[in-house]
Amino acid sequence: MQAKLLRVLQERTIERLGSNAPHPIDVRVICATSRNLERMVQEGAFREDLYFRISVVKIQMPPLRERAEDIPLMAEYFLQMFAKAHKKRARGLTPGFLSALARHKWPGNVRELQNVIERSLVLANGNDRLGVRDLPSELQGLTISDDLPSGSFHEAVQSFKRELVRSALRMHSGNKVKAARELGISRCYLHRLLNQFKITDEGSAEYYENALELESTGAHLGAEELALGSSVV
Repeated sequence: MQAKLLRVLQERTIERLGSNAPHPIDVRVICATSRNLERMVQEGAFREDLYFRISVVKIQMPPLRERAEDIPLMAEYFLQMFAKAHKKRARGLTPGFLSALARHKWPGNVRELQNVIERSLVLANGNDRLGVRDLPSELQGLTISDDLPSGSFHEAVQSFKRELVRSALRMHSGNKVKAARELGISRCYLHRLLNQFKITDEGSAEYYENALELESTGAHLGAEELALGSSVV
């Protein structure tokens, strides 16, 4: 099959069924794969000449776990798509539902997200919005309560992401390498989130020492103020 595809791409001709005459074609080929083709070429499982023929322009798509900001939008899109296909009513997703989606590692990427949304919708107990109880059991332990203050969709998403990052930093005493590994994201993406949410020293030993000192003196500063650094103290 690889040899036939290579010949089509090189000669830009095909032979129709039942014919021996070549037929010219003018097509643009877009290939997508989850496999490491460079490694497959080295292992002899993929033709090198075909690899260089199709890899003219390569677009590296990061895994879904590194694009947490895309999850709510994609989830809402899939919800409306499947609601129409199954003729079911669905007005949206609860904060708890979105929280679980944000915390999941998504080894199956977008296809797994699509499956979770469809399954949750089909098995929903009739609520207008999909909530925690509609999630697969393996995701229910990753969520927070549905009983959260109302707010804009964007504010809810940003709040979830901020709390995920802060929780991972606290868990690993401010170690950014371990925090990124815990979240299943790259260090580069973690630093982008830290800058976006202006999170600096939270989780570090100095952070906790400041917190204990303030507690003992009866001072009352929120976590956001502590995260601004020693100058605030």
